[in-house]
Amino acid sequence: MLETFDLTVRFGGHVAVNAVSCAFQPGTLTAIVGPNGAGKTTYFNLISGQIKATAGRVVLGGQDMSGLGAPARAQAGLGRAFQLTNLFPNLTVRENVRLAVQAKAGAGLNLWRIWSDRKDLLERTDQVLETVALADKRDALASSLPHGDQRKLEVGILMALEPLVFMFDEPTAGMSVDEAPVILDLIRKLKADKSKTILLVEHKMDVVRELSDRIIVLHNGELVADGDPATVIASPVVQQAYLGINPEEKEEATV
Repeated sequence: MLETFDLTVRFGGHVAVNAVSCAFQPGTLTAIVGPNGAGKTTYFNLISGQIKATAGRVVLGGQDMSGLGAPARAQAGLGRAFQLTNLFPNLTVRENVRLAVQAKAGAGLNLWRIWSDRKDLLERTDQVLETVALADKRDALASSLPHGDQRKLEVGILMALEPLVFMFDEPTAGMSVDEAPVILDLIRKLKADKSKTILLVEHKMDVVRELSDRIIVLHNGELVADGDPATVIASPVVQQAYLGINPEEKEEATV
């Protein structure tokens, strides 16, 4: 579904992502982990088109995305959620989702036209709001929502766009202990659709262990590990680079 070939970006003399090649299959959730500054979000930005690659290619469903900007990639099926919420703050919850539903249906972005002949789009909007548990707040301004509900709304907008690939960059960042499970439940529901491909950048290893089918590890912009969660988490490179554990020191301490 999604592939990157030798994807690279340089900022001056610094190589932030260095020749990363990886393929992501439908029906899988891949967690992308690594220490701060490893290049995880930059890799996401390269895939979704927020920044231009110095070298390499991004291919979605066999189509080369490399020459396309972020809007065209989103239209092609790359759905991206950011660390910070990306909403229309002065529109209502329903209007935010409705715009996404209209865009997906090719019905334009006019909120004020008469929609009596497109009840299907309004029904789809309300269906999404029910799914993300925001139906009771449909008339509230997005800016008035607490942070957790704003994150839910962003997931709802992504769902309304029906992308082929869902990209979540630390989806529970800034959320309380009570709020985070709601987002994780939404991701579980998306994962149940085996036609979708999900990429997840996440620091919380308990979340990574529970949700991921596969883990890839970036360190200093390079892909250093790739495999099933148990194997990758137990690998020496992850123990040292990501968890800060030196396997040799651990062994000496045990002895």
